[in-house]
Amino acid sequence: MLQITLDQPGKFSARTDAPEPVLAPGEALVRVHRIGVCGTDLHAFAGKQPFFNYPRILGHELGVEVLDPGTEPNGLKIGDRCSVEPYINCGRCIACRRGKPNCCTSLNVLGVHSDGGMRSFLAVPARKLHRSAKLDYDQLALVETLGIGAHAVERAEIRPDDFVLVIGAGPIGLSVIQFALVTGATLAVMDVAEARLAFCRDQLGVKHTFTPADSPARLKEIGAGDLPTIVIDATGNAKSMAATFDLIAHGGRIVFVGLFQGDLAFNDPNFHRREITVCASRNAVPQTFRDIIALIETGRVDTKPWITHRFALADTPRIFPTEIVGNPAVLKAVIAAD
Repeated sequence: MLQITLDQPGKFSARTDAPEPVLAPGEALVRVHRIGVCGTDLHAFAGKQPFFNYPRILGHELGVEVLDPGTEPNGLKIGDRCSVEPYINCGRCIACRRGKPNCCTSLNVLGVHSDGGMRSFLAVPARKLHRSAKLDYDQLALVETLGIGAHAVERAEIRPDDFVLVIGAGPIGLSVIQFALVTGATLAVMDVAEARLAFCRDQLGVKHTFTPADSPARLKEIGAGDLPTIVIDATGNAKSMAATFDLIAHGGRIVFVGLFQGDLAFNDPNFHRREITVCASRNAVPQTFRDIIALIETGRVDTKPWITHRFALADTPRIFPTEIVGNPAVLKAVIAAD
């Protein structure tokens, strides 16, 4: 079995004789066909990913085929095409009991806390596989990324009369934008890269885009004199996240999707004066995966413009450091493991 391991920051290794996984009760055996490259993978490569240990097999955005549904198949059968929900939760803690398995107190995320999908075969709990008879493996590999954005929009509780600012138009920001558009709210997108803003305008139909240099005046122009009622920051940049407290309207809500290693400081009088609500958004819940698959199947969400780079799993040690890391042209890279 082919297996790619991130041995330490900046260094991958390839093994062609890795042992195939042995199924535990409740697990299914899947063949990995597609692996999406995420910001988490880039941060791990750079040595800047929280909650991370080396060596680690990366890969949590996965399009897979069921080879053996196991002893508890959960309705799966051999040959099913599935998206993997990579958040392995305990089912017993207070978060799980209250319907929030995405932030389980002992959450294990494949490719982050335990080994993920940069290999030919993978054992995964059958209950974490979401199947589709219509979607291809590219589309299924993008469901997890879309889930991050969809859950952030759920956390934001957007109404049609809101003015929403999304900061950061990378893959996670774009997934936020996809679902913010569905709400019917006024939407603006801010990013430092004009190419990404152009993608938002040309591919997603976003009307209001601008760079940080234009922000306060441009925001009030879009909001007819008012600042955004909701700001969703998808940058994982401390400076950008701190700046959201000056970009939000009184009574508004801030949602942080990206994260970084460190502390975030803000001015408390400003926070209280505006009565700002601040939310973290982590991962997604199982129903969100099912909802997104249905949206893609019906054509309401189109993943085709997203994929800008492709390469084979065996080429990861060579391609990832030279053509993916630090490349501003990469929107979403997808690895073919078949």
